[in-house]
Amino acid sequence: TLHWIGKDKVVNHHRDVPFRVLEHQYGFDAKGDKKEATQSGNKVIHGDNLEALKALLPEYEGKIKCIYIDPPYNTGSENWVYNDNVNHPKIKKWLGEVVGKEGDDLSRHDKWLCMIYPRIKLLHQLLSKDGVMFISIDDYEHYNLLMLLNEIFGIKNRIATLIWDLGTGTQAGHFVRAHEYIFVYAKNKDLIPNFKGGEGIIKHSALKKISKKNPSSEFVFPAGTRFDAEDGVELKESWGGSEKTTLLKGKMISENGFLKEEVSLSAGWAMKSQMQNWFYGDKENTFDTKGQLLKEFYFNSSGVLTYIKEKSVTNPPTVLRQIANTKTGSNDLKEIFGESKFDFPKPSALLEFLLNLAIDKDDIVLDSFAGSGTTAHAVLNLNKQDGGNRKFILVEMEDYANTITAERVKRVIKGYGKDAKKTEGTGGSFDFYELGLPLF
Repeated sequence: TLHWIGKDKVVNHHRDVPFRVLEHQYGFDAKGDKKEATQSGNKVIHGDNLEALKALLPEYEGKIKCIYIDPPYNTGSENWVYNDNVNHPKIKKWLGEVVGKEGDDLSRHDKWLCMIYPRIKLLHQLLSKDGVMFISIDDYEHYNLLMLLNEIFGIKNRIATLIWDLGTGTQAGHFVRAHEYIFVYAKNKDLIPNFKGGEGIIKHSALKKISKKNPSSEFVFPAGTRFDAEDGVELKESWGGSEKTTLLKGKMISENGFLKEEVSLSAGWAMKSQMQNWFYGDKENTFDTKGQLLKEFYFNSSGVLTYIKEKSVTNPPTVLRQIANTKTGSNDLKEIFGESKFDFPKPSALLEFLLNLAIDKDDIVLDSFAGSGTTAHAVLNLNKQDGGNRKFILVEMEDYANTITAERVKRVIKGYGKDAKKTEGTGGSFDFYELGLPLF
C-alpha cells in the first residue's frame, strides 16, 4: 500500500471541493466568435482543474468514454505550484510553494501525490462504466502513479503500460532518456473489447537491404517531405550505413522537420513503384505487395528513407515506435502558431492513435491538463476523417487557456498555414467557459 505525508487529508478532499458554476464566455465556429452558446457539447474551461472536474460532475458523471491526461511529471524543472486548499496544517504550509528539485524539496513527491489523488478520484467518477483512461508519465512519478491507480481503479482494471518511443532523447546521467510511459486503465476491464485500432503499425527502411537484387536508381523527392534531422542539418554525398544513398541533385537540408528543397537521390529502393504512387499519385491508396497500406514515406534523423505501413493484426503493440515523436508535436504548433510555444507538446497523431483504440463516433473525450489543446485537435481530426460527432472537454488552469489552448482549437477548426503547408480546417465548434462562484 502506498502511503505519503498528507494522504489521510486528501483521500476525501474531492468531496469537500465546492460545486461551481461554469460561466459561458463565448462560442466559436468556423465563422468566428459569437456571444450565444453553440450547443455543440465541446467545451474549453479555464480554471483550476480540481474545481472544474467537480463542476462537471452533475452533468457528466459516468458519461465520459475516454480520458487522456498529461499531468506535471514532477521533474523539478516545471515550476508547478501546489495550490489545493486542504484545511490541514501539513498541507496549508505547501500552499503557494513552487515544487522544487530532488534534494531541495524533500516533500515534492508528497505534494505531487496530494495534488493528483483527488483529481484521479473525480476523473474515475466521470468515466463511463465502459470507459478507458490514458495517462502520460515518465520515470519521476511512474512507480507512485502506478500504485495510486491500482488503489483507485483496482489492479484488475489495469489494461497495459505503453512505452512511447520519443524518437529523440535527453541526457539523464548514465543513459539518454528516450521514452515515456502511458498507463491504460478501465473503469471495468470486463466491458472493454480487445483494441483493434492502430492496425499494428510497423516501419522498414526503403533501401535495398530488403531486396538485395535491387539495382540503384534515381528518385526525386519533393520539398516538404518529412525529415527528422535537427533544423539546419545538411547531409552531403552519401550516407545510410552499409546501404549507400547518393545525392545527385539539390541539397538535403532539414527545415522545421521537413526537406527544405527538392532533391534527387540514387539508391537500391525496395519499393520504388509505391514511392512513385505515394509522392506523386494517390497517397490514400498506396499498398505493398501483401496488400498492406503504406501510411508514410519519410527520412529519419540519419537521412535513411523509411516507410510506415499497417500490418493487419488484432492488437496494437505496447511499444509505440512509429506513431509520432516530440519533434512532431513541436512541428504541429509551429505550423499553427509560427512557433512552438511549448517545450514538449504531445503530437496530435499520438492522441489520434490512442483515441481510436477506445472511442466511437459519438463519444465524449476529457482532458483536464489540456496544455496546448492537442486532445481537441485529435478529436477534430478524427471527426473530419469519418464524419463522426466525437465531443471534447478541455480544462486548463493557466492564463494561456484562451490565448493558446482555445486559440489552437479555433485555428484547427478554421484552417491554418499558407501555400504548400496550408492545412484545411476541420470545421466544428466549441464554447469557452470560466469557473464561477460556488453554488452553495
